[in-house]
Amino acid sequence: MTIFTYARVSTNEQNPDLQIDALKEKYPSAVYREEKKSGTSLNRPVLELLLDMISKGDKLVVWKLDRLARNTGDLCKIVELLESKGSHIEILNQGIDTSTAAGKAFLQMLGVFAEFETNLRKERQTAGIAAAQSRGKHCGRSSTLSNDQKAEITEKRTAGATPTQLSKEYGVSRGTIYNVLRGK
Repeated sequence: MTIFTYARVSTNEQNPDLQIDALKEKYPSAVYREEKKSGTSLNRPVLELLLDMISKGDKLVVWKLDRLARNTGDLCKIVELLESKGSHIEILNQGIDTSTAAGKAFLQMLGVFAEFETNLRKERQTAGIAAAQSRGKHCGRSSTLSNDQKAEITEKRTAGATPTQLSKEYGVSRGTIYNVLRGK
């Protein structure tokens, strides 16, 4: 049996050392992999590699559930894949091991709560953005073009300039030109 450990942080500013230390303390001779990638999708090359490498009797160990999956759909896919290979998952800080029926059930319940937490965070973020916008604050990236430039673009387009010509002249993408012409 081979033990594979997986540590993940979402951004380059974050540090996986706490996870790695906990994993190495329990499994000093395991195969270690870490990744800096958002957990909101399964498009994570290091995790994909580990899932390909794992075979019958192997175990994937993570420090916390949210390091593995942020929603129940992704969690179920990972669990099903590992079960089909005859392997299982261990979540260190929750003491979950899917080699037992109780461990599988508890993992699925925690997956629901992890997804719930993610959805609450999105709701708070959306509410915060709406509140800021209602107070007249601009959210998002600053406009590349000034209001005068936008007016010029509209005039030049009316005079016959193509979006491609305008994008080259103003140093922006054609999509930006189309957004200006749509009044965005």
